[in-house]
Amino acid sequence: MSAAVARLRQSYGVGFLRYLSRRDELTLHAGYELGRGGLAAGVSLLDLVQIHHAVLVDALNDPGGADPGDIADAAAAFLAEVLAPFEMSHRAVLDRVGARAAPNPRRRPS
Repeated sequence: MSAAVARLRQSYGVGFLRYLSRRDELTLHAGYELGRGGLAAGVSLLDLVQIHHAVLVDALNDPGGADPGDIADAAAAFLAEVLAPFEMSHRAVLDRVGARAAPNPRRRPS
């Protein structure tokens, strides 16, 4: 496991537990920042999904934890926020690729 992935794993666990207890915009925004930092550090989407899964399993296995359905709902919302920077990056790439592939409206077909 790379150092960036290990750091993200630790931060993700802390961030998710905070979100699970508070469920406010501030703790949700922390998820977005985790995703942004992971993207900047070169953490792969697959690594991020594995981190999410491990943190979710830990939360579900906590004997004093909340209702499993409630934890799952919170985990989905948090993951969506963490993935937002990856989605924005993906769309930017698609826009660039699409702009290159689009026909030039000023050029007449031959």
